[in-house]
Amino acid sequence: MSDPETIAVYDAQAQKYASLVSRDTPDADLQRFMDGVTPGGAVLDLGCGPGNSAAMMRDAGFQVTAWDASEQMVCFARETFGIAAEVQTFDDINFSQTFDGIWANFSLLHADRADLPRHLSAIHHALTPGGLFHIGMKTGDQGMERDRMGRNYAFYTVAELRGLLTSAGFRIETEREGRDTGLSGDISPFVILTARKDAA
Repeated sequence: MSDPETIAVYDAQAQKYASLVSRDTPDADLQRFMDGVTPGGAVLDLGCGPGNSAAMMRDAGFQVTAWDASEQMVCFARETFGIAAEVQTFDDINFSQTFDGIWANFSLLHADRADLPRHLSAIHHALTPGGLFHIGMKTGDQGMERDRMGRNYAFYTVAELRGLLTSAGFRIETEREGRDTGLSGDISPFVILTARKDAA
């Protein structure tokens, strides 16, 4: 994410967002992801937000790298959870077979639609053979659209997102659709997919 207006919203709303998403124990999606990654493996939390999920992965024994484009989110993750988070964007993904799992939980939805294929390719390249990728995205056919808070979103149909993952070389394992209330107060449909890079 490199949209200044979107980043500014998260900088200003870091505390409120943390209150919305933080929990004491992993939810079913995070637990499924952790169960699917090599125990003690290296994990990238791509768009870590306030750091709650990164902390739970760390406490479960994983080697966690945590990134977010919002400086205030990174500060919150460091100060609240002791996560050594870094200010980085999707364009900074430049690894080769480094991570056993990559967790992108409703972060890549802020990437421009035109950029998502190359981001998925970089993520695939960054995973070790057999590595697991989790992605959560809003669904719809709006293309790109800002919400009432000014955050820029990319919307995809489920079939479209499945096709993008397959084209990037992933094998889809699980799929879950739902609706949830976000920071803006709007109720939006979403899809969560896990996809695996084939073992060598």
